Amino acid sequence: MKDTPLSNCERDFILKAIEEKKRLDGRQTYDFRRIKITFGTDYGCCFVDLGKTRVMAQVSCELVAPKESRPNEGIMFFNIELSPMASPAFEQGRQSELSVKLNRQLERCLRNSKCIDTESLCVVAGEKVWQIRVDVSMLNNDGNLMDAASVAAITALCHFRRPDVGIQGDEVTVYSPEERDPIPLSIYHMPISISFSFFQQGTFLLVDPCEREERVMDGLLMIAMNKHREICSIQSSGGIMLLKEQVMRCSKIAAVKVSEITELISKALLNDRTARKAGGRCGFAESMPQERITALKTDETLMETSDVTERANDIVEKAGAPPQTVPSPLVPAPGVGQVSQGQQNTWGLQEEDEDDDDDDDEQNGKETKMETEPQEEEKGAGDVVEISDSEEEEVVILTSETSGQAKNADSSSHQKRAAASKRRPKK
Repeated sequence: MKDTPLSNCERDFILKAIEEKKRLDGRQTYDFRRIKITFGTDYGCCFVDLGKTRVMAQVSCELVAPKESRPNEGIMFFNIELSPMASPAFEQGRQSELSVKLNRQLERCLRNSKCIDTESLCVVAGEKVWQIRVDVSMLNNDGNLMDAASVAAITALCHFRRPDVGIQGDEVTVYSPEERDPIPLSIYHMPISISFSFFQQGTFLLVDPCEREERVMDGLLMIAMNKHREICSIQSSGGIMLLKEQVMRCSKIAAVKVSEITELISKALLNDRTARKAGGRCGFAESMPQERITALKTDETLMETSDVTERANDIVEKAGAPPQTVPSPLVPAPGVGQVSQGQQNTWGLQEEDEDDDDDDDEQNGKETKMETEPQEEEKGAGDVVEISDSEEEEVVILTSETSGQAKNADSSSHQKRAAASKRRPKK
């Protein structure tokens, strides 16, 4: 399923707003959206909310054979999954160009920057090492997936604890968390990716673009940096030409944002560590009694209700007198009437129709009388019969002259026969 295309009117509106230094969500040019970091019940599970963009990272480990080129180092593996739940443009089980680009950028940001001590993951040189796997799942896409994925991945790695192992000769024993406390990973620094979007060939710049801003941008610049102002990776896409001053300006902005996000991650890890040591509920178990198991929960809006009564009284005093209510349900508007409920009929249609029908009947009665009177006079005067058809309105007149002659002839012949019979003698 493809994503819904952006209309030209909406595209022009977004570009016009960017020219006036305005954004759709009311942020300034260099403002980040609100970042929220939560942890799951197990170690290594992290949820990151960047505005409406939601990402989950899960870290796991297993003992495997090392690479031949590096027998004393562990293995880091990253996988980004674009779920159809995040956006209708993502397809299940099919690796898209966006997923490949995000996966490579995440590997450059975390693995190639040597932020994790891979030599500490070695158990037996050349035989057994720990393979750390980081699975990043996109739960909701509202733009800037790379920044959210980098924050979730590095936070999950800092939160993860691997099992402790014991070596006796050639035998390697993996202890459970009940037997021995898990061991955290050795992390040198926390690289975080910051994305910059350019519009109109680099004329305008925005930090942390949302999904609609990404559709209309001309190019994207991603800078991965740690709090020590060390650039771990940098990547540009979109085919735009950037000046050295623009890149330096973006790096200075990224340094400020990275320090803020790093402090936020440290506070979240400290709060989770304190809650676990105190034996309180944390992660998924904490959300169950409070019924807060939702993907995107709306934040509570605080309202000041101390002076509600005073403000209500002021509004009532300033307001005018209420309009008088009409006791009758009749609607005085022209062309509208009220029927039933014992009210007078105000439609005025039925009475007019009845009057019209009565008038028509009276006129028809007069016409029929005027037509029948002369017919009766004619019948009485000249024995004329008229046959009229109401549809064709044709009149046929039958005269009684021939019929009268025939009757006279019959009567004279009858009289002659009677006279002849009288004259005959009796035998």
